Amino acid sequence: MEDQKFMQRLNAFERFTKTSVWPGYAGCVWAVLYAVFVRFYQAAGGSIGISSPPKDPESLYMASYIAGLIIMVCGFILIALIKPWGRVVPNWIPFVGGRKIHRLIILIPTLFCTAFLIAHGTAGIITRALNLTSIITLDYFPGFVELDVYRMVLWVFLVYEPWFFIMGILVGLTAAHYAQASGFHFLL
Repeated sequence: MEDQKFMQRLNAFERFTKTSVWPGYAGCVWAVLYAVFVRFYQAAGGSIGISSPPKDPESLYMASYIAGLIIMVCGFILIALIKPWGRVVPNWIPFVGGRKIHRLIILIPTLFCTAFLIAHGTAGIITRALNLTSIITLDYFPGFVELDVYRMVLWVFLVYEPWFFIMGILVGLTAAHYAQASGFHFLL
C-alpha cells in the first residue's frame, strides 16, 4: 500500500524510469553492435564508411579498435547500472569489497556521458545536414587521401551521429533508472 502511494506521487517520467530496465539492455546491445560492426570492422581493415584510403592506416585501425573497446565496455556498464550487483563493490576488491557504491560516483560520469553523447549527435546531425544542403562547408578530414567529402559526410550523418544521439538517450534513461533504484529521487 505504501509503495502504491509513493508511485502515485511520482510524475510520468519517474514512474517510467523506476520500472524500466530495457534502456540498459538496449544500450548494451546498441553499443556492442556499433563496436563490432563499425569499429572492429574498420579496425580489421574494412572500408564501409571510409570513402578514401587513410594516409596512416595503422593509426586509423588502432584508433577504431580502441574506440570499439571503450564503447563495448560502456555498453556492459549499462548492464551493471540496472542490476542490483552494480550498486556494490565486488568482494574480491581489497579493502572496499562489499561496500555500497555511492550513487553520485556512478551518476555524475554517467550523466556527463549522456550530455556528451546527445550534444555530439545533435551538433553532428545539424552540421552534416547543413553541409549536405550546401549551407556550410566542412573540410576537416585531413587523414585521408583524395577524400570524397560528400560520401564521408553522408555516412557520418546517417550512421555515426544518430548512433551518438540514440546512445545518449539510452544512457540517460538508464542513469535515471539507476538513480531511482539506488534511492535518489529527482527534484522535479
